[in-house]
Amino acid sequence: MNYKIALIRGDGIGPEVVNEAVGVIDAVAAKFGHTVEYVDVLMGGCATDAVGVSYPEGTAEKCRACDAVLLGAVGGPKWGPDKPAQQRPETALLAIRKDLGLYANLRPAMLRPAMADASPLRKETAERGIDLMMVRELTGGIYFGKRDKYQTEDRGMEATDLMAYSEKEIERVGRRAFELARLRRGKVSSVDKANVLETSRLWRSVMHRLSEEYSDVEYEDVLVDNCAMQIVRDPGQFDVLVTENMFGDILSDEASMVTGSIGLLPSASIGDSAPGLYEPIHGSAPDIAGQDKANPIATILSAAMMFRYSFQKAAEADAIERAVDAVLAQGARTPDIAKPGDEVVGTREMGRRIREAIESAK
Repeated sequence: MNYKIALIRGDGIGPEVVNEAVGVIDAVAAKFGHTVEYVDVLMGGCATDAVGVSYPEGTAEKCRACDAVLLGAVGGPKWGPDKPAQQRPETALLAIRKDLGLYANLRPAMLRPAMADASPLRKETAERGIDLMMVRELTGGIYFGKRDKYQTEDRGMEATDLMAYSEKEIERVGRRAFELARLRRGKVSSVDKANVLETSRLWRSVMHRLSEEYSDVEYEDVLVDNCAMQIVRDPGQFDVLVTENMFGDILSDEASMVTGSIGLLPSASIGDSAPGLYEPIHGSAPDIAGQDKANPIATILSAAMMFRYSFQKAAEADAIERAVDAVLAQGARTPDIAKPGDEVVGTREMGRRIREAIESAK
């Protein structure tokens, strides 16, 4: 197969981790007989520096012409909230998700075998295993709702943000969750705040209707505050968690930390037809940029998700994941996940070892 991948290298450590992921993609492609073409796309703070805006005209079109998009990381204090919206990297992220119709964010939280002792959870809890998939609605809700700010007569300035969801938005992300559960352990937990919010009551009614259609999948409703508690108490009880945009933003970060490090966790943003966007969950870490200290594993595992969900190549995805586990089992650690006595390696060395593990695997 021939694949065309858009590379948004981004800011800070983004270019470094993307470089290592590209090396891994090339190694897998060579092993399985594929060819890959890369197209560099400018977006983020580096785009602001180069052309004055973080989301240059034509960005979405360049990405649509590819089979998938790999994003390193964007952002940094240099382009903070004091900058105009069109110069902030976060504005570009929201725009590309909307323009490509990427309404479902998939964030697996898995405690990799070699990293079991890195989890902040109790040993007996961690040993039961963590392997959940967070499905977050990505293009609706309060982040995209109407917002206003105005002066009141007696309360000073007041601001409002509107959270709105339609049945269509809920149904399409809900279907993604049920379909994923059929490929995993067959359980969907829908997270809402239906005891308070009208949007959550609509969310729950749509999810109940879908659960009847997917009668082979176990289903439960979970209030968001209880879900936050259960992720800390016993994350192993969850398989696929599906929720709206803001709840998912918060819960997915919580879930990532119980696995020990955000440097190990990938993500995918997908729609119905546009190319999926794959990125690590960590930020651009400008304080260590250019120092060969960044952990490339999350970006490399994002490439594995690309093979699995955009290219429908499970064997290639498995090869990458097995290589990562093999290198971690050998004791190699980047500084962010190292403990005293571990073998500490840099960004490039970690990437090299994972490539070698792929090439040498039978």
